[in-house]
Amino acid sequence: FVLTCIIPVLLSLRRSQATVSYAQSILGASEAQLSTLDNGLRIASEETDHATCTVGLWISVGSRYESEKNNGAGFFLEHLAFKGTKKHSQSALEQAVESMGAHLSTYTSREHTAYYMKTLAKDLPKAVELLSEVVQSSSLSEAEIEQQRGVVLRELEEVEGSLSDVCLDLLHSTAFQGTPLSHSVLGPSENARTFTRQHLVEYINSHYKAPRMVLAAAGGVNHADLVGLAKQYFSGVSFEYQGDAVPVLHPCRFTGSEIRYRDDAMPLAHVAIAVEGAGAANPDVVPLMVANAIIGSYDLTFGGGMNLSSPLARRAAELSLCNSYEAFHTTYSDTGLMGIYFVTDKHKIEDMMHWAQNAWMNVCTTVTESDVARGKNALKASLIGQLNGTTPICDDIGRHILNYGRRIPLAEWDARIDVLRDVCIKYIYDKCPAVSAVGPIEQLPDYNRMRSAMYWLRF
Repeated sequence: FVLTCIIPVLLSLRRSQATVSYAQSILGASEAQLSTLDNGLRIASEETDHATCTVGLWISVGSRYESEKNNGAGFFLEHLAFKGTKKHSQSALEQAVESMGAHLSTYTSREHTAYYMKTLAKDLPKAVELLSEVVQSSSLSEAEIEQQRGVVLRELEEVEGSLSDVCLDLLHSTAFQGTPLSHSVLGPSENARTFTRQHLVEYINSHYKAPRMVLAAAGGVNHADLVGLAKQYFSGVSFEYQGDAVPVLHPCRFTGSEIRYRDDAMPLAHVAIAVEGAGAANPDVVPLMVANAIIGSYDLTFGGGMNLSSPLARRAAELSLCNSYEAFHTTYSDTGLMGIYFVTDKHKIEDMMHWAQNAWMNVCTTVTESDVARGKNALKASLIGQLNGTTPICDDIGRHILNYGRRIPLAEWDARIDVLRDVCIKYIYDKCPAVSAVGPIEQLPDYNRMRSAMYWLRF
């Protein structure tokens, strides 16, 4: 009897969900509520009907704020985050998290650091308490530092074996040469070998300030309750800098240039080409995202072949140009990198580079209405995908508050999609690219040839 009653209800729910339009989805999205403590720490949340929630602290600090001497300090701290606090040993902290059935995680990027936890909504107070301890009173014991030093060094070795990471780090190093954005998030092994407890304490004291922090939450959370928890556990976070030494985020200039690491013993070439993209707060970000959706991505494992929607993907399949490629747009607060990364056989490098740049010229000049419509639909699907799960929503909230000072609603992103060609010409056409290449790259064209392919005389 129970099953015969429930199944029709579930089927009707699935039918009703399937009829929800894109417009209804973006209008039905919750809006973030935002509050600020007296010390400048911001609290942002979106309440949904989930029985779970994700809560975390997003901090405006990353490798861009580091110097050559302390590059990698943020990443090193990430490994020490859950190794014990002044109140809880590592085992006690792990038991507290496990007893809630929660998941505790952290990440470091070039501009942001995040500590967050996914747990049942009823356990939000305990989650905020534990996060406050991790951020404010990590033990940073000498023994644990030495143990994690070995872990970090092994991870650095592993990353060196990931040629995609190596290629994109090299791209940053040449595109933003001489500026902090050229630093990798992990930092050099020399620094990892020499970091002391004092280095890490100074890093925390210099950057972990309340106005640069956002306590974000999504899911089954009540904003007023979250504000109360923030007052209880984060009111003591300092907003003052010693000697008024407030770190200033200096502009990072883009330089059209190249860096090559040739190794003919490698089986495949890894190549990235990029122009300077738009900063996170720039409305041009959305049209550039549409352009990237038009260029798309490709992998040998994809089905479809000549029926793939992206013209470049169809060309790659038809001519066997590469093993894979991906269009990307990495945004920072005031700049970005818009590019194409591909992996190919050494004999196909020149051809793949030609067609990749040709795809750029097409979005600047001769892109068709059908391709634009497809790109818009792909971007819309991506925007709606942000609604799936409390963790991506929470991450989006934290980064939005740091970048824009508010959470930008999906409807506002949608309104920015329309302009394309003029924006692409502004960022791509006749611009000096940055290029990085690793592996058997003898056939990679000369930089001047790649530069000359950034415009069409017939245009």
